[in-house]
Amino acid sequence: MARILVIEDEPALQKVLDYNLRQAGHEVLLAGQGGEGVRLAMDQRPDLVLLDLMLPDIPGTEVCRALQQSDGTQRIPVMIVSARGDEVDRIVGFELGAVDYVVKPFSVRELVLRVQAVLRRAKSSGDGERSIEFGCLRIDEGAHRVWVEREEVELTLLEFKLLVALYEARERVQTRTALLDGVWGIDVSITTRTVDTHVKRLRDKLRRAGDYIQTVRGIGYRFAASPDLPESRSA
Repeated sequence: MARILVIEDEPALQKVLDYNLRQAGHEVLLAGQGGEGVRLAMDQRPDLVLLDLMLPDIPGTEVCRALQQSDGTQRIPVMIVSARGDEVDRIVGFELGAVDYVVKPFSVRELVLRVQAVLRRAKSSGDGERSIEFGCLRIDEGAHRVWVEREEVELTLLEFKLLVALYEARERVQTRTALLDGVWGIDVSITTRTVDTHVKRLRDKLRRAGDYIQTVRGIGYRFAASPDLPESRSA
């Protein structure tokens, strides 16, 4: 059983989600406003947050940003559930750190399956937590923290997962589709350009260690086999 926080202002949809998630065996917390949702997340530390973007007090994007910026909540996966279905809205959501994006109206059965998938991924990543040192890069999976040349770097949950996925497959080329499947999980109805956007942001944040992530033209990306920094990011 997982504890799931639903931040949604529509009472009818709140009831539907509350009923179906409880039927799936989960504990459900409900918040009708963004500020209330942030406070509940801080106090109750749910295993997952379902977040609407159009809330009566503050935008859902600000809620997502607040959760990502707090040490106590930045590791909680956020699934956006919104009527905004344009690709640009999805990309913004993922850039803010959301792990999935479901467009209203949706199939309740599909939503519950997506919830289960996110929870499984979160559990499996937590089971293998370890500390990684690779040249000037250090990763603490348990604490969700990254350092480059002893200076801490702030990453979103998705950026962190992308970095770990690339590192774990080091020296092997990862296609953009494979990264979408492995990092984002089940089909999230976005294009592979999203992967390029996240890789660029990740490289920029990692500064010198960003050179460990190499581009394989026409295919995807790979993480360097050796901590000796490559001469170029392109292969």
